[in-house]
Amino acid sequence: MIRISEAAQAHFCKLLADQPDGTNIRVFVVNPGTANAECGVSYCPPDAVEASDVRLPFSGFDAVVDQASTPFLEAAEIDFVTDQMGSQLTLKAPNAKVRKVADDASLIERVDYVLQAQINPQLANHGGKVAVMEITEAGIAVLQFGGGCNGCSMVDVTLKEGIEKELLAAFPGELTGVRDMTEHQAGEHSYY
Repeated sequence: MIRISEAAQAHFCKLLADQPDGTNIRVFVVNPGTANAECGVSYCPPDAVEASDVRLPFSGFDAVVDQASTPFLEAAEIDFVTDQMGSQLTLKAPNAKVRKVADDASLIERVDYVLQAQINPQLANHGGKVAVMEITEAGIAVLQFGGGCNGCSMVDVTLKEGIEKELLAAFPGELTGVRDMTEHQAGEHSYY
């Protein structure tokens, strides 16, 4: 579930050496499955471990994860990097904002996951978002834009040159194209 690099494990062991015996680390997601999801790491004293927590053994400590955060920490990675600016822990959790779907999930669920996990974070830079409304029998993903994308003069380029290319590459043989069903109305919300 969570990969912790050797450098990060050594860093955690050094930090935990100054804590009471039996203290581990807790990895968690606040607001999991939402656009406001944030991941964190904290100390986890023995009396703070719940029966439903998942314990992941590492070298010299356990990583403790609450049950609600578990699916959102799939494929998470913690590293300890040192560069010219100093040292820092990095935590990457690609599924924190959207729960990963199973490989055998329906096509519309898998397309929605790609939109939520990969496309919408990019569109959010401009206050926009996109959702899949349906997949036609011909394999066309029918999309609806919102936020800053609604009424944006570049939405066609975003659709064809960005989203369509990414979705066709992700679902070869399953999707044949994309279509926008949004009734675009330019306004103060539109990104220009």
